[in-house]
Amino acid sequence: MLFKRTFCSMLLLAVVLACAYGVNYTPERVCAYVSLKTPGNSAERYALSFRDSENPLYKYQLISPEKMPLLIYQDVDQAEKSCRVTVFIVALENVYFHFDEQVKTGYRHDDCLFYMPGFWYRRNLRSPKQAPSFHTSDSWVVREDRLSTPLTAVFNEKEKTVMSVIRLDDYESDALTTHQEGEVILSGSTSIGYTGFENISGETSLSFGFPYKEEPRSYVRKLTLAPSVEAFQLLKKGETLTLTWELKEADATDFSECVQRTWEYCYDTYRPQPVETLYSSEEMKSVLSNYFVESFVDDTPVNYFSGVELRTATCERNDVAEVGFVGRTLLNAFNALEYGEQQQRTDLAGNARLVFDSYLKNGFSSAGFFNEVIHYKRGAIEQNHSIRRQSEGIYAVLHYLNYERTRERKHLEWEKRVRKMLDMFLLLQQADGSFPRKFKDDLSLVDSTGGSTPSATLPLVMGYKYFKDKRYLEAARRTVNYLEMEIISKSDYFSSTLDANCEDKEASLYASTAAYYLALVSKGEERAHYTALARKAVYFALSWYYTWDVPFAQGQMLGDIGLKTRGWGNVSVENNHIDVFVFDFADVLRWLAKEYSEQRFADFAEVISTSMRQLLPHEGHMCGIAKIGYYPEVVQHTHWDYGKNGKGYYNTIFAPGWTVASLWELFSPGRAESFLR
Repeated sequence: MLFKRTFCSMLLLAVVLACAYGVNYTPERVCAYVSLKTPGNSAERYALSFRDSENPLYKYQLISPEKMPLLIYQDVDQAEKSCRVTVFIVALENVYFHFDEQVKTGYRHDDCLFYMPGFWYRRNLRSPKQAPSFHTSDSWVVREDRLSTPLTAVFNEKEKTVMSVIRLDDYESDALTTHQEGEVILSGSTSIGYTGFENISGETSLSFGFPYKEEPRSYVRKLTLAPSVEAFQLLKKGETLTLTWELKEADATDFSECVQRTWEYCYDTYRPQPVETLYSSEEMKSVLSNYFVESFVDDTPVNYFSGVELRTATCERNDVAEVGFVGRTLLNAFNALEYGEQQQRTDLAGNARLVFDSYLKNGFSSAGFFNEVIHYKRGAIEQNHSIRRQSEGIYAVLHYLNYERTRERKHLEWEKRVRKMLDMFLLLQQADGSFPRKFKDDLSLVDSTGGSTPSATLPLVMGYKYFKDKRYLEAARRTVNYLEMEIISKSDYFSSTLDANCEDKEASLYASTAAYYLALVSKGEERAHYTALARKAVYFALSWYYTWDVPFAQGQMLGDIGLKTRGWGNVSVENNHIDVFVFDFADVLRWLAKEYSEQRFADFAEVISTSMRQLLPHEGHMCGIAKIGYYPEVVQHTHWDYGKNGKGYYNTIFAPGWTVASLWELFSPGRAESFLR
């Protein structure tokens, strides 16, 4: 056990221990502590025991053998399968305090998998030791704003039960600190506490408290673990603070069902509502279209929309042309063409055609793959290919070709190029149906990891539909067979992104979308099977999206301009910021809502759609971005910086190429169904 604890020698109360038939109330299973800090001195920690309260307003009083300058009371509201704990802290004089509670689950720690939404899955063993994972410790507590819902759940694989703790208070404020490690005094009031799990003598404990702390390490930027932190808040004489948590147990057959049931519980508890916004979908597109104008580069062999490695302070174009991933220049070209012709914007349509024409002429490797990333001033072309960027490029071109075909405009050379790439995909596909994450022009493997496989499913299904070639459909089926066996059935969604090796949102999002695409071109039992797979994966994707609004301190820009975080998705275990990655996902949710009569999916799709409109840079509302329509990327909503600035701001470098493309698809519903049906 890595945490140093001073345990209660005598406990007269426990908060909760759930069982298969309800919640037990056992006095042996809780430890509570309060730490008090005098500025300039180390904090003193007091172990608390519980006795019946003499104050009729409260059921219990938490007492210490030593006199303390505060009173702590607790009420417990017992229900059949849950227990609500309310703590009241009353200051007898001005005091800086920190409150902790541990509830033993009765689960053997080695029998358990752990879940903190948008941050921790199973044991985070896909993540490297430089990020939070079991590689570093088997016990972690973190500040609540790291999590898409402030909850920790423990799944007992042997007993098939889940025990969780969730915070139920209003989140209204945060406070700045001058230090980020050790014992820190907050500059004001915060609403942010902490939650997590700990191994206590081989038994799992659910741990929570207020204000926040992080142990055994804090996580401050990518692959950078920092020393632990414990925050103290001032409670003035005569003031009372109220804190509320709910503990609950449920049954689950496996970790996948644990995530599903817990997400439903989180959603039903927080009930996120659509964000009131001034912008319709058409107004969003109108403003975003400025990106197609100001980012266009036409003085290089490949014309492109400059959307990678830009500075938020200037948004000046640079020399990097990227096909997919964070550049998405070909998808932006299609969007600009379609929108330009709809709006009779010849500038947009003309620029888009220059992009496609120049890529057809100068955008391919000697073997016929896309030159994924070209650095013109540096004279460099990325030599390693990725299945994700190649797939996203083909996806965009097939949309372009289908759009042109419906208008009786043919592009035979593009069709030959796309067919050649899809045929090489058939050679690249592994015996188990997977695709390597990275490879070379000669098809030799650089990274055989299969986490990016579902990105290939989309162009294969589209290629089957466009070219009427069943080989592509069969290859797509094999990809989803792989997903079913190795990812979905194992609840192991990892490394779909290209800049991290860990559990991530995009792996589950792409998996659910891949199954959705196959379901759209299938019938009968096969269609039902793919639909069920999409549903199973979609809960993991949903788990990354925020159900609550993180509070910010005054002076943290995102809070000052009123950002509501509900509906935004965290990125990965390695990268703890939120973004607007959605693409087809809202369509998947709406489709599944109809297939399963699950209103939560449709309602949350609307939360996502409205919430992601908030940071639209336009005149008088630039949101910290230099140019109109350049939607921000690295939105730092917790104690984290991706390189610069920290909570409430963006990193100084961003990639609006993919954010504009993602939002454009969000506001162009039904694309997949239109293409495939």
